Amino acid sequence: MRYENIYRKSIENPTGFWEEQAKSIPWFSFPKKILSKDENGLYRWYNGGKLNTSYLALDYHVENGRGDQTAIIYDSPVTQTFRHITYRELRDEVAQFAGALRQLGVEQGDRVIIYMPMVPQVAVAMLACARLGAVHSVVFGGFAPHELALRIEDAKPKVLLTASAGVEFTKIIPYKSIIDEALAESTHKVDHVVMYQRWFKRTPLTRTNEHDWDELLRKATPVDPVPVDATDPLYILYTSGTTGKPKGIVRDNGGHAVALRYSMETVYNVKPGEVFWAASDVGWVVGHSYIVYAPLISGCTTVLYEGKPVRTPDAGAFWRVIEEHKVNVFFTAPTAFRAIKKEDPEGALKAKYDISCLRQLFLAGERCDVATLEWAQQLLQIPVIDHWWQTESGWPMLANPTGIELMPVKPGSASKPVPGFQVEILDSESNPLGPNQEGAVGVRLPLPPGCLPTLWEQPERYIQSYLSAYPGYYFTGDGGYKDEDGYFYITGRIDDVINVAGHRLSTADMEEIVAAHPAVAECAVIGVEDQLKGQVPIGLVVLKAGASISQDMLEKELANMVRERLGAIACFKSATIVARLPKTRSGKILRRVMRAIADGKPYTAPSTIEDMSVLDEIGEALQEKKLAH
Repeated sequence: MRYENIYRKSIENPTGFWEEQAKSIPWFSFPKKILSKDENGLYRWYNGGKLNTSYLALDYHVENGRGDQTAIIYDSPVTQTFRHITYRELRDEVAQFAGALRQLGVEQGDRVIIYMPMVPQVAVAMLACARLGAVHSVVFGGFAPHELALRIEDAKPKVLLTASAGVEFTKIIPYKSIIDEALAESTHKVDHVVMYQRWFKRTPLTRTNEHDWDELLRKATPVDPVPVDATDPLYILYTSGTTGKPKGIVRDNGGHAVALRYSMETVYNVKPGEVFWAASDVGWVVGHSYIVYAPLISGCTTVLYEGKPVRTPDAGAFWRVIEEHKVNVFFTAPTAFRAIKKEDPEGALKAKYDISCLRQLFLAGERCDVATLEWAQQLLQIPVIDHWWQTESGWPMLANPTGIELMPVKPGSASKPVPGFQVEILDSESNPLGPNQEGAVGVRLPLPPGCLPTLWEQPERYIQSYLSAYPGYYFTGDGGYKDEDGYFYITGRIDDVINVAGHRLSTADMEEIVAAHPAVAECAVIGVEDQLKGQVPIGLVVLKAGASISQDMLEKELANMVRERLGAIACFKSATIVARLPKTRSGKILRRVMRAIADGKPYTAPSTIEDMSVLDEIGEALQEKKLAH
C-alpha cells in the first residue's frame, strides 16, 4: 500500500507534497511561493525560487565528488566513434561553449535553435544555453527545411547551432542545404550560425555570420551559471498541432528540475552513479528529459547513442550497448522492439551478450501492443514497464512506480497515475466515469511541476487547446478507460495527431501538402495501425473533375511532396483515390470513423452523416490499399 499512501498525499496536499520534493535539489534561493497563478490565471510552481539547471546537472556534482564519474557515454556505431565524458570534462566544455555563445551576443532570455544529430555537442549546446539562462529549442535533425523554418519563425532565435551532417544507417545527410533553405524561407533572420564540423563531412562556411564550432570554443572564456527564476523558460519544444502550425511547448527551470529528479527515483528507480539509457533522439521530449536533463541532474551516467536498433550492424545492437556500458535501466519505444523482433524473431542475438546488469525495461512513446510487451518479457526475464506521457507533460503521467513499489503488470495498460497526476476518464460533460467506461483522458488541475505552464507567447492558444474542452482539467487529446483496479488503458488519439514510431505528427500538415497537388480536389489523411511503426499515414484523395493521373503516379508524387515538406520521418507512402469522402451534413470529414474502418474496429456512424453508403466504398478502398502494402 506504499504507493497508495504516497499518491493520496500528492493529490490531497499538492503544495505540501511538492514543497518537500523541491528540497531534493540545490537552490540558490528556495521558492517563496510553492504554487501560484500568473497574470493569465495559469498555475506556476516555485515562484521566487532561484536556480540554474546547468549548475544542477554539472557543477553541483563536481563540487560533491562526482567530477571523475562518467557523465555521458557517446556510442556511435554508424561512425565507429566512442567516448566517455566525465562530469568535470562536461562542465568545463559547457562553461567554455556558454562563453562562446555570450561572445555572439546571447544573453538570458534569448532563444537559440539547435538542429543537430546525436553527438555530444548537442548536449553541450543545451546545457550551455541553460547556463546562460538562454532558451533553447532543439529541432529534430530529420525535419525538412520548411518545418525548421516554421520553428525559426516562431522562436525568433539569435543563433542557430548545427553540424555539417547526420548519419542514417550508412547514408550521410548533409545539413548545410537544409539550413540554408530554412533560413531563406524564414522572415526572421538569425544573427549567427555555428557549425560543428564532423570528421567525415566537412562543409565550407560561405557567409560572414557562419562560424566554426571548434574555433569559437578555442577563443571563448568560460562563464559561471547565471541564476534564473524558477518560472523562467528553460526550453521550447515544438510539437505538431492540429491546425498545421506547431505548438511551442514551454518548459520552466524550477518545476522541470524537481519533477525529473523525482521521476528518476520514483518511476525508474535509478540511483546516482548508475547507468541509464534512453534510446531516443534529443529532438524529442524523451531526449530532453531522459538523455540529457534527468540523468545528469540525478548524478547518473547517461548513454547518447547514434544508431538504430537494427542494421547498426544488426538486431543485436541494443544488447551490445547494454553489455558494453553496463546499462542498469533502459528506456525505448515499442517500435524499436518490433523492429528487433522482425529481424530476429527468436531473439537469438541476445545470447551473444551478457546483459545481466539490466534490471528494468521501460517502453513509451506510443501504445505498446500486448504481443510486443510479452515478447520482451519472455526474452529479457525482467520487469517490462509500459508507461504513458507526452511532450506536454515532460515526464510520466501513468507508470508502474518501481521506485515506490513494483505493482503487477497488466498487458495493454500503462498502469496507474504517477504521484501528482490526478488522471480521470471523462464524459462529454467533464464528469469522471467509472471502471470500464471509455472516454477522454484528462488530468485535474493544477498539473504537477514539470508540465507545460503555457505555450510560447500564446497563452490563449494554450487555454483553448488544453484547458477549455473539459473545465478544471488538462485535456490530453487521448481516449481511454480504467479498470476496477485503477489501471488505465490508453486507446489512442482523439484529435488528428498520429504517432509514427513514437513521433507525433500532424495529419493536418500532411493534408495541407496533399491538397496542394494540382490533381487533388479534396483529401483526408488518417493514421492506421501498423505492426512495425504503431501508426502510418494513408491519404484518401478525391480528384478534380477531368484530372488524368494514375493511382501509382499520384501516390509517388504525393509521397515525394510530403517528404520534401515534412521529411522522411512522416512515412507517407500510401494514398488511394476515392470517389468521395464520408462527411456530416455540416461538411465535417469523419476521420475517426475512417480510422476505425481501416483498423477493423467497431464504430458508430453519427446520425448527421450525409450518406451511409460512402462508408462501404471507403472500406473497400482501404482494404485494397492495406492488402496491396
